[in-house]
Amino acid sequence: MAEEHYYVTTTIPYVNGKPHIGHALEFAQTDAFGRYHRLRGDTTYVLTGTDENSLTNVLAAESEGIPVRQLVDRNSELFRELADHLNFDYDQFIRTAADPRHAAGAQKLWRAVEAAGDIYKKRYSGLYCTRCEQYYQESELVDGLCPDHLIPLELIEEENYFFRLSRYGDRLHELISSDQLHIIPDFRKREVLSFIERGLEDFSVSRSQERARGWGIEVPGDPSQVMYVWFDALTNYITALDYADDGQLYREFWVNNPDRMHALGKSVIRFHAVYWPGMLLSAGVPLPTREFVHGFINMAGTKMSKSLGNVVDPEDLIQAYGPEAVRYYLLRAVSPVNDSDFSYDAFESRYNADLANDLGNLLNRVVSMVGRYRGGRVPAAVDVDEDVKSIASGLQDAVADAMDRYDPRAAMDAIWVLVTRCNRYVEEAAPWVIAKSERNGEAGAADSLDSVLYTLAEAVRIIGAALEPFLPETAAQIAEQLGVTRERPWPDRQQWGVLEAGISVGAPRPIFPKMETATV
Repeated sequence: MAEEHYYVTTTIPYVNGKPHIGHALEFAQTDAFGRYHRLRGDTTYVLTGTDENSLTNVLAAESEGIPVRQLVDRNSELFRELADHLNFDYDQFIRTAADPRHAAGAQKLWRAVEAAGDIYKKRYSGLYCTRCEQYYQESELVDGLCPDHLIPLELIEEENYFFRLSRYGDRLHELISSDQLHIIPDFRKREVLSFIERGLEDFSVSRSQERARGWGIEVPGDPSQVMYVWFDALTNYITALDYADDGQLYREFWVNNPDRMHALGKSVIRFHAVYWPGMLLSAGVPLPTREFVHGFINMAGTKMSKSLGNVVDPEDLIQAYGPEAVRYYLLRAVSPVNDSDFSYDAFESRYNADLANDLGNLLNRVVSMVGRYRGGRVPAAVDVDEDVKSIASGLQDAVADAMDRYDPRAAMDAIWVLVTRCNRYVEEAAPWVIAKSERNGEAGAADSLDSVLYTLAEAVRIIGAALEPFLPETAAQIAEQLGVTRERPWPDRQQWGVLEAGISVGAPRPIFPKMETATV
């Protein structure tokens, strides 16, 4: 497989509060995409970070009675900790209020758009949701409330700078409909095209210093205004690569890279699929090539909110169950693109059934049987089970097909087909019965037992290799207990027949202890 370049980003969340389970979902998905591309040999760069220049953050600091800088410093660290605790293997964590390259890059993009004649000043009156940092038309409201947060909007009237988005409607429609800007899934693509077809309006790209409370990136040439947070925040995808100075990372992973992807939630699709590409077209900067859009995680069909008291703290889940269990739930039990419901009972049920019983017990049994029947050394196989071998041999293609479609759940489903088949094969082959026959001196029993043990050990090794983008700690523990190294390239590690006869397995130990009662 030829080496390629791949750049993937999360959105950067406001830091007005603690991270929630939706942020953990985006971290887990983006990490799986990044790890997959790294493992297959692509030169990969993964970006995440925090959006710190919003009025939402200013108001949160005011409500706590602390300086804005103190709030964003503290809360940004909570998001970094969540990413680290989830084993998110990112290359850079950008903070928009702390990285000097960001302010310089955002101002550079502003000047480029201004030079194209697409920024002008006018007085404007509109309904504004501070939580969304967005103006809404009355037709978009739900019972007069913000359609996302279901809170009253504020009537704002002031003189701001505007971006001439209306100039780029036809071009954006062409790029998206032709998949030059590929929006995943297709129903989100249709949603964006429908929005464009209704006619694009210019939007405000600045706020007065007074309303911004003096917090934000100053508009070039006009110190009375700061940049609208979305103009500022969206540029992080290139400012982190040193767009301001046309740096090497910017050239390598944006300008000269054919695979530039954003992972984002459905609530911010308008900004990423319309506003951001429009700004880039104006500035003469390449657009992202792909946008992967996930849904919400709800509680009993209701959007999580602090006021309802139904917010799930991902750090609590990690503390109780470990990062691998949380990653597993987010990547397999949650839909990659549609809204999903969360419950603690469902989480624990999947943990016990899929991880403790199906995977953990399979590994424990295989390692234990090799230890008990063959002195801890994997035997050479006279023959192997062809059905297990066939499923295991096809797993690499199944995982690759799913991940190339940006469907980590389908990849995990394919892996669990082999997990399930191996557990059934243990019962069908009954190695403990064959071992008894071997002790009784029955002809062919030793060869038969060797074949069963090798079939299982090699299949479990391949399961571990396939899991590396999704459950990296689990993959490492499987390899360790089987006594195998991971020196070969990842595609080769998924091939049947790599496991060497005579290798010593480790001591069996549970990788997912069963939970008897609810922990959180």
